[in-house]
Amino acid sequence: MIELKRILQVPAWVLTCALAWAVLVAAPVHAQGMRGLPDFTELVEQVGPSVVNIRTLEKATNRQSQGGNADEEMQELFRRFFGQPFPGQPNTPRQQRPNRPQQEEEQPRGVGSGFILTADGFIMTNAHVVEGADQVLVTLPDKREFKARIVGVDKRSDVAVVKVEATGLPVVKIGDVNRLKVGEWVMAIGSPFGLDNSVTAGIVSAKQRDTGDYLPFIQTDVAINPGNSGGPLINMRGEVVGINSQIYSRSGGFMGISFAIPIDEAIRVSEQLRTLGRVQRGRIGVQIDQVSKDVAESLGLAKAQGALVRSVEAGSPADKAGVEAGDIITRFEGKPIEKSADLPRMVGSVKPGSKASLTVWRRGSSKELQVVVGEVEPDKTVQKAVAPAEKPPASNAAQFLGFSVSELSDAQRQELKLRGGVRVETVAEPATRAGLREGDIVMAVANTEIRNVKEFEAVLARLDKTKPVAILLRRGEWAQYTLIRPLK
Repeated sequence: MIELKRILQVPAWVLTCALAWAVLVAAPVHAQGMRGLPDFTELVEQVGPSVVNIRTLEKATNRQSQGGNADEEMQELFRRFFGQPFPGQPNTPRQQRPNRPQQEEEQPRGVGSGFILTADGFIMTNAHVVEGADQVLVTLPDKREFKARIVGVDKRSDVAVVKVEATGLPVVKIGDVNRLKVGEWVMAIGSPFGLDNSVTAGIVSAKQRDTGDYLPFIQTDVAINPGNSGGPLINMRGEVVGINSQIYSRSGGFMGISFAIPIDEAIRVSEQLRTLGRVQRGRIGVQIDQVSKDVAESLGLAKAQGALVRSVEAGSPADKAGVEAGDIITRFEGKPIEKSADLPRMVGSVKPGSKASLTVWRRGSSKELQVVVGEVEPDKTVQKAVAPAEKPPASNAAQFLGFSVSELSDAQRQELKLRGGVRVETVAEPATRAGLREGDIVMAVANTEIRNVKEFEAVLARLDKTKPVAILLRRGEWAQYTLIRPLK
């Protein structure tokens, strides 16, 4: 109370001056914490002249082109983006539509966007914008129109390059994706629904978003709609950091989630398209899966990382290098593999014929292997079944795990190209819960390779029958780990 009385006895003008001084001192600090909304006008003036509208045409008969009253371009765009017809498209049966003479003519096929890479007319866009088109028309912001030649299309990355015969064209600046940060403002320019040079903006929602085999996408909340495909995603420095390619939608409209191809990946693809007309990608011939936390712990890995090799293609680079089903590839060329999707991207970026190093985790220790990277080719699907044979006596040593096993015959080993293993004959709990099936081949137990029933029984005899056991299985052409937790 004494201190309060003293304060109240201070003249009013002194308190007023002190308060004013405190406000003046605090104002600059407060102002520093406040940021205004970004102004995109200069970016639009800078990048806008380099963004083009792309229209495609295809040859079709009049009768084939009579699909209703909805615009043909919109129908195609909705089909490509959302897998459904344009809203409001009539469902009039084909037989009730007016018949017209069949004759071949150029029909509108789709609308997209693109941006100019070089002053002499190389333009980047999405593969799905121009793929299958009989004619590509490029319109510049100054209304000049050119017929474009398709230089190359890469479906895997959804990147395409087209060429127009022109000189002195305005080009974009290419940015550094590594500098892009989540929460950073970005802008898109394109032709949604054919509306040329439309500008939308938002922020980067996430990076390295896995939605494809070869590309970790940039996720944004920038409004992207049909027709934005192939247009640039631009940072606040006026640099292109991505190509707008996909959206996530349940309704058929924009829902705040868009995906862009990172520009560094797109540039690598475009350079190969311009020089070779196609993209060469490396492969080593393995089928892979994620490494779960349980599997990592059971195998002695510090954390769940790497790519679990489920099968190795016979005669492939990986096979020649000594990679085995059940290996976990933890590094490629010295770079750590955090998740299985990293491996195909790393291998795919290597020139076929090059030598590369692999680090694999096998039965509790690391091994270094050298592989000569091959070239991606059409996937081969080979399914082999275990050759029918008279069943040998089953071993019941694994009853506490819920299954029994028997020896593999020489014919079965030769058929599956195995040097060892035992066959699962019967399955019950808890093996059933772990996913075991009759006919599976047990290749390793608790990090120990199994060649026959005798070795299998010896390993089981040493196990703590109260703790989970890691089992490496072979099923057809696939290998996988599973963790069996004994019943208590």
